[in-house]
Amino acid sequence: MDDKRNALLTVGLICAVLFVLGIADLCNSDRIYSETENRVLASRPTFSWESLLSGEYGDDYEEYMSDQFVGRDKWVGIKTRADILFQKKEINGVYLGADRYLIGVNDPQEYTEQMEDSRIASLKKLVNRWDAKVMLVPTADNILTDKLPAFAPHYDEMRLLAKVKESVGEEHYIDVYSALQEHAGEPIYYRTDHHWTSLGAYYGFLAWADNMGKFPYPYNTAGMKTVSEDFQGTLQSRINVAWTKDRIQYFPETEKKPVSVTYDFADTADSLYAPEYLETKNQYGFFLNDNHAFIEIHTGYNPGKTLFVIKDSYANSMIPLLAAHYETIYVVDLRYFNGKLFQLMEQYEPEQGMDVLVLYDCIHFLEDFKFY
Repeated sequence: MDDKRNALLTVGLICAVLFVLGIADLCNSDRIYSETENRVLASRPTFSWESLLSGEYGDDYEEYMSDQFVGRDKWVGIKTRADILFQKKEINGVYLGADRYLIGVNDPQEYTEQMEDSRIASLKKLVNRWDAKVMLVPTADNILTDKLPAFAPHYDEMRLLAKVKESVGEEHYIDVYSALQEHAGEPIYYRTDHHWTSLGAYYGFLAWADNMGKFPYPYNTAGMKTVSEDFQGTLQSRINVAWTKDRIQYFPETEKKPVSVTYDFADTADSLYAPEYLETKNQYGFFLNDNHAFIEIHTGYNPGKTLFVIKDSYANSMIPLLAAHYETIYVVDLRYFNGKLFQLMEQYEPEQGMDVLVLYDCIHFLEDFKFY
C-alpha cells in the first residue's frame, strides 16, 4: 500500500511540476535574442499541413520549445555544473580542454564530402572570375590539439584545405594553417570564444602579405592595447557557468590615420572599432561594429588601391590590419547579404581593378559560403 501511495505521490509531483512549468511558459513572452548566448532564438513556427506531414513543423517546434523554455539559461548552467561534477569532457557542443580552454565540437559526420565539393565549386567560380585570394582559417580544435580531451573526435580541416588548395591553385591559396601551427603555443585563440585573437589575426595578416608579395605594415605585437579583461565568448555562453575571462586587444597603429566607415549603405563611423560593445556580452563586436551585410571603408593609405573582402566574423579582427594597404575596402558578409554577389562586385570595381580576398574559418565556410 505504501509503495502504491509513494508511486502516486511521485506521479502527482511530476504532473504538478510540469503543470507549473507549462503555465509559466504560457505566461512568459517569447524572447527574440539571447544576450547570454549572443544569438537569435527560434520563434514559433507557422503551422501548415505540408510542414506537419514532412516532419519539418515538429522539428521546428522542438527547437522553438528548447529556445523559449522558461528559465532556460539557469537550467543550462545547472546541467553544466552537474556534468562537470561527473567529469564530462564535452558539454552542449563544447569540449572542456586543458588550461581552461573551451573548444567548439565540430562533428566530422556533419560535414560531408558532398558539402565540401559544393562549397569548393562555388569558391573556384569566384576565384576564376575575380582572381581572388583564399584564406580559410582552421578552428582551434585543429591547431590546439594538445588542449583537446583524449580521443576527442574533430573534423579534419587539413584535408579540406588540401582540396581547396588543389582546386583554386597554389597562387590563390593563403596557407594560414602553417602560420598558426607555428605559433600554437601563443594565445592565438580565445579560451572562451570560437574566434582567433588579435594576435592570431596578426599571423593571418603576415601570411596574407607573404602570399601577396607585400611588405607588411610593421605592427608591434608588444604594443597591443588591452580594451577588456573580462570577455566571455560564445563557447562560455553554451555552458553558461563562470569560466576563465579573456582579454581583448587591438593594434593602436590602426588608428594613426582617420578613416570613414559606412555600414549597410547608411550608418557612418570614424573608427574601425565600436567600444560600446565592450559593455555588452558580445564584446567581440568591438571589431568592425559586429556583423553587417556590407561595409565600405575609406582610409588615408595607398591612393587607388582597392580591396573587396567576402568574409565571416573571423575577418573582423584582421580587416583593421589590412587597412594600411588600401585606400578603399569593401566588405560583404554573405550571411546577411541577399543580393547578387558578382553584380555588387562589378558595381564597386574601379577601372584599375581591385584585389579580392575570401576570408572564413573552415567551419563557417562549409556552413555559410553560398552566393547568387
